[in-house]
Amino acid sequence: MEILDLRHFSSVDLRPLLEDEIGVWSRLLSWDYAGSSDMILRYVDAKILPGYAAIERGRIFGYAFFVYEGSKGVIGDLFVTNGGGLADPHEVESRLLMHVIETLQQSPGIHRVEAQLLMHETGVVSRPFVEQGFSRHARLFMVLPLEDAAKPALPLHEDIEIRRWSESDYQPAAALITTAYRGHVDSEINDQYRTLSGSLRFLNNIVRFPGCGTFDPVSSFAAVHKAARTLVGLILCSRVRGDVGHVTQVCVLPEYRSHGIGETLLAATTTNLRQRKFSLLSLTVTEANARAVELYLRLGFDTKRVFDAFVWEG
Repeated sequence: MEILDLRHFSSVDLRPLLEDEIGVWSRLLSWDYAGSSDMILRYVDAKILPGYAAIERGRIFGYAFFVYEGSKGVIGDLFVTNGGGLADPHEVESRLLMHVIETLQQSPGIHRVEAQLLMHETGVVSRPFVEQGFSRHARLFMVLPLEDAAKPALPLHEDIEIRRWSESDYQPAAALITTAYRGHVDSEINDQYRTLSGSLRFLNNIVRFPGCGTFDPVSSFAAVHKAARTLVGLILCSRVRGDVGHVTQVCVLPEYRSHGIGETLLAATTTNLRQRKFSLLSLTVTEANARAVELYLRLGFDTKRVFDAFVWEG
């Protein structure tokens, strides 16, 4: 087995592996990974996707890629097919990760590395990260079958209204996210939440790119203070399969929490998706965010898997 630079290969070489990966995402997460796969293959053909491939007898059976974002590196994906009769797929995963981690940590100007590998159960790929000094945060992948009866939301204060997401919400939404996550564990996991410019990049990635599905503005909502005309809460939803939605962001300003706004936003999204014959809604949440986890459990969400987020500060 060899570990080689991903940029030596083309989409023709990588496509069979990604077809296997599409099947795994569908089976484990009810997620259509085809859009992300197509984007990865385009970047591979353009020779602009840094990463590594595991090769044996001329066949690629595993890969990992990463991207540079200023002084930060983000590990985007890790996949090793289990259809190749490998004696120890986890050893291949570890070797790929070590190549990626060492490359990023030794890259000039890179002072932070983040990774969230949703398809890998907690602990399974943690060894290379822990050995290289990463901190580790458990995250939950939760799902809600939409045929379940909706729980009634708490009555909102008359000063708050819920309306659909609008393109004009971009800038105020970024300010809302930055304020909502100040001092929050999630801003340790994703440093984009710490600044207005970072939150704008986060929103742009959610709305413009298919990494978290196709943004669904129809099921995305804003909570607005009527008198002040300010955004106080937000829920963004993407379509990850024809009949499956995924909450990519939900947050409320600290001074407006415990007023039922988050619950009402979730109810607006679930009601909209149910009316459009969606079958499932999923989301991810950091396990240490006990207040949010408690809300999701109360609303009927079920934890389907626990995965890890890793962070290194150099």
